[in-house]
Amino acid sequence: MLPEEEIGKILTDNNLTISTAESCTGGLLSSKLTDVPGSSNYITYNAVTYSNDIKNRILNVTEYTLQNYGAVSPECAKEMVQGLQALTGADICVSTTGIAGPGGGSPQKPVGLCYIAVLYKDKIEVKKILLSPDIPRKEMKEQFANQALELVKKVLYS
Repeated sequence: MLPEEEIGKILTDNNLTISTAESCTGGLLSSKLTDVPGSSNYITYNAVTYSNDIKNRILNVTEYTLQNYGAVSPECAKEMVQGLQALTGADICVSTTGIAGPGGGSPQKPVGLCYIAVLYKDKIEVKKILLSPDIPRKEMKEQFANQALELVKKVLYS
């Protein structure tokens, strides 16, 4: 069973809902979740929040966080799920923010860096992913999305 199918079964069996706010995965996580038949029963809202302006206006990521930590930070990933939960009321909220390359990286935040946050039962788990900068962009997005699914599963089972 694919991770998204397993997640769908858990959500359905427990009458839970999920929402996503994606940056570096560009909707791929949402696509994977909506590939599962019946996903409309548990998905409430999926957004690609690529720009800092939208992260701020839609998800209420603070200007302070964006200016002091940047969009690619555990702080931003955390605020993204908090804002998403406030917006949607979903039981589980997931965010991805990172640098899929090939450009845009720095020594402090290299290409291949991603932060994933999952909010469930008022707890937030943030995971840092660091992939090789040599991985093609499309594959990097795929790995980020798959890691997000794995984190959702981990949180649901804990």
